[in-house]
Amino acid sequence: MLTAGIVADWMLGRNEWEYLLGDAEPITNLKLQKLLYYAQGVFSALTGEFLFEEDFVAWEHGPVIESIYHEFKGYGRDPIPYNPKFFDSSYEEIPEEAESILESVYKNFAQFSAWKLRDMTHEERPWKETPRNFVIQKELIKEFFEEQYLEEA
Repeated sequence: MLTAGIVADWMLGRNEWEYLLGDAEPITNLKLQKLLYYAQGVFSALTGEFLFEEDFVAWEHGPVIESIYHEFKGYGRDPIPYNPKFFDSSYEEIPEEAESILESVYKNFAQFSAWKLRDMTHEERPWKETPRNFVIQKELIKEFFEEQYLEEA
């Protein structure tokens, strides 16, 4: 199992590459949180396992991993700036199957703005059924993504 930090670094590195090519806007903390949420959900639906152990909490603006939020909160609403660590060897820890799923999640969800992703999570059962500031149960995320994404495919 990976950590949310490794997956966050992967998302930020992937975004930096797209941004340098002129094909993406930089990622904010809010958008990063939602990409992590969709990565966890899609991965669990497809594999039956969880991508990382950290829990999401149902905050006002959607699912949040608190440790990742605190790591980047200093940027506020601004984009998270480039950091060479996003391209470091930690990617070697990501199994090929997981990286393939991350690539799919990035392509399908990073195209949306942070606020569009926020609004999407607000319409989904895991966030709607969890009281604010409580942990969103991983099994609820997995069930929702199995129903929503596997049954529609």
